[in-house]
Amino acid sequence: MPHTREKGKGAEEIAEKFLVEKGFKIIEKNYFFARGEVDLIADDNGIIVFIEVKSRKSIEYGEPEDSITIGKRRQIRKVAEGYLYEKNISGVEARFDVVAIKWERGEPVINYYPNAF
Repeated sequence: MPHTREKGKGAEEIAEKFLVEKGFKIIEKNYFFARGEVDLIADDNGIIVFIEVKSRKSIEYGEPEDSITIGKRRQIRKVAEGYLYEKNISGVEARFDVVAIKWERGEPVINYYPNAF
């Protein structure tokens, strides 16, 4: 059975492919700042998008998107602020999207939430 990080990486690759097919340009993957991480950072027609990817093999403990707590949202916002500061980016529109992936009969089912929080 694959390690949790490996499973997460696979989900991020599925999400990346999905977003690229929607016209996004991926800028960063697994961007770390301080003690937090954003899975993907993309450009969507001039808007910087910070993307959280969540996946679950079953919904026994809820949908994947349900695991994005208020604390996790706060952390992602701080990492986004760090990214903008570090890259000296200001005056641009930004948003936070979620790509939730659950597995049904071995196939990924993607739920996409633009402007999720």
